[in-house]
Amino acid sequence: MRRLLLSSTAAGLLAAAGVTSALACEPDYTGVTLTATTQTGPYIASALQLAAKGWEEKTCGKVNVVEFPWSELYPKIVTSLTSGEDTFDVVAFAPAWAPDFTDFLSEMPKAMQSGADWEDIAPVYREQLMVWNGKVLSQTMDGDAHTYTYRIDLFENAENQSAFKAKYGYDLAPPKTWKQYLDIAEFFQQPDKGLWGTAEAFRRGGQQFWFLFSHVAGYTSHPDNPGGMFFDPDTMDAQVNNPGWVRGLEEYIRASKLAPPNALNFSFGEVNAAFAGGQAAESIGWGDTGVIAADPKQSKVAGSVGSASLPGSDEIWNYKTKKWDKQPEVVQTSFMAFGGWQAAVPSSSKNQEAAWNYIQFLTSPAVSGQAAITGGTGVNPYRLSHTTNTALWSKIFSEREAKEYLGSQKNAVTAKNTALDMRLPGYFSYTEILEIELSKALAGEVTPQQALDTVAAGWNKLTDEFGRDKQLAAYRSSMGLPAK
Repeated sequence: MRRLLLSSTAAGLLAAAGVTSALACEPDYTGVTLTATTQTGPYIASALQLAAKGWEEKTCGKVNVVEFPWSELYPKIVTSLTSGEDTFDVVAFAPAWAPDFTDFLSEMPKAMQSGADWEDIAPVYREQLMVWNGKVLSQTMDGDAHTYTYRIDLFENAENQSAFKAKYGYDLAPPKTWKQYLDIAEFFQQPDKGLWGTAEAFRRGGQQFWFLFSHVAGYTSHPDNPGGMFFDPDTMDAQVNNPGWVRGLEEYIRASKLAPPNALNFSFGEVNAAFAGGQAAESIGWGDTGVIAADPKQSKVAGSVGSASLPGSDEIWNYKTKKWDKQPEVVQTSFMAFGGWQAAVPSSSKNQEAAWNYIQFLTSPAVSGQAAITGGTGVNPYRLSHTTNTALWSKIFSEREAKEYLGSQKNAVTAKNTALDMRLPGYFSYTEILEIELSKALAGEVTPQQALDTVAAGWNKLTDEFGRDKQLAAYRSSMGLPAK
């Protein structure tokens, strides 16, 4: 979804899948032409295109990948689905749009829902993000969970270690809590040396709110109350202005002041560039940061790229009791930011069998594993095998970098306490209200509490306009909770 394009060909994908031109068509889809659509590449579109070449060699079918700018993709897909037109055979889309699409999607063939390849998909995707009302309606083709990235060379410098412990009273190491994350950022805030504490996305329209959500998840995703981060799953009352959210926003604003001076204009692309350029000591974001920073062609810090899980908290807001619950130890909460691109087959497609076969090939361990290490595809790990095949990742990482990167990715998709991203009808309306107030808070025009109070009022109004019962049903389904 977010990577810079590196030179690559389909050869790696074909070889990974064991495909050669000498093979007979198996299965034989001669004469079948599939139309697949997604956002304008290279991100995700290039993964579809590379897999298409392999699938064509294997089956003798054809795949046309039609790309639309991000702003046009949702209306193009939703129009084709609601009209019942046979426009697309495969749609690759953002998981937040699932509530608007699911009524028009075919169910994944049962044969694909068993076996080693099926079990290899991380449970959070297989059991939650690919499922709607008990039916598997899409296939994850990209893993999107936030993790932590840091500079090994800075953290293991003896002078830094001594000075940090003298100032903060504990050892310099990847942070377990968000407070430690900010301590580290403060310590490395050295603009006179061209170094800043951290790098995150703060620009409106530039993945801003997902970074806020990662800060908030550690304080609001209560292990005993799943699904309560955004709304009360019993009443659909917005939770966005509770003390957990306020603390998360306060710390997100603090992080913005420990980032490079132009950080309020950072989208994720600028985050990657800042870390790879040696401007930041640490960062949070998707797995692309580590991959880009490990590439000596794109990075000044290659060889020193450490990875870890997101920071957490030892106290979490309980929306039911309206109190902070002290935990016996720090709870590491994984946030499924964005949630991973989904591939699905519209019910209106006349080539459903072939379309699902193409998706199966696209997301197979070998083909998707090659895509995950290919710059430009935007594919992050979502299969367990993606996080255990060290030989695959040794092509871009040192042994230590690979071990830490894969460990953080595996922890992100298998964490006991996982916060799912918001997926609701009218998603854009909800996030627009949030981004307006979030930008004001970052600029210091309103306090965090004032900003979030305004967001809560706007969200509750939207929920009533869309229909509270309808939104509640969709929210519970999106969070994997049973219907009320």
